[in-house]
Amino acid sequence: MNFYINSFLIFTRIGLFTIGGGYAMIPLIEGEVVERRKWITKEDFLDLIALAQTVPGIFAVNIAIFIGYKLRKFWGAFWMALGTILPSFLIILIIAMFFQQFKHLPVVENIFKGIRPAVVALIAAPTFKMAKSAKISRYNVWIPVISALLIWLLGFSPIYIIILSGLGGFLYGKYAQRQQPNKK
Repeated sequence: MNFYINSFLIFTRIGLFTIGGGYAMIPLIEGEVVERRKWITKEDFLDLIALAQTVPGIFAVNIAIFIGYKLRKFWGAFWMALGTILPSFLIILIIAMFFQQFKHLPVVENIFKGIRPAVVALIAAPTFKMAKSAKISRYNVWIPVISALLIWLLGFSPIYIIILSGLGGFLYGKYAQRQQPNKK
């Protein structure tokens, strides 16, 4: 099958699980792109997730664009992004057309009460997997914990956290280089 059609269908299928947002799609994208198709490595996937988080836009679409561009430049990015966006757009359109009529029904309320914890799990699972891939250990676990607390409790902008973390990593790298003896 044509790569573009195949990638569009894969990302359309992934896009159907938009209920939890982009983070809920991470395990689905990783399963298809890294594990099943082996289009990119786990390390590249982790880098693309970090990059997708730092640029403006819809997280899952950013990931699709970066993967598509890495594999097939513009047209790869176009078809993977379209595949990610189309199901979400159609689902939201259908919900918007009918939700007001049905939102007070006990069945609909119960469905959404059941979906909420599942969405939390879909977000938590890739977070722990990414932490493992990022080599977060007991020595550096304080960095994401303090970052999350600064954002959640004190309302810090994630942009400042990213900038400070990048600056801290740069300075630590310079410090670590000075601690190593010169090899000549």
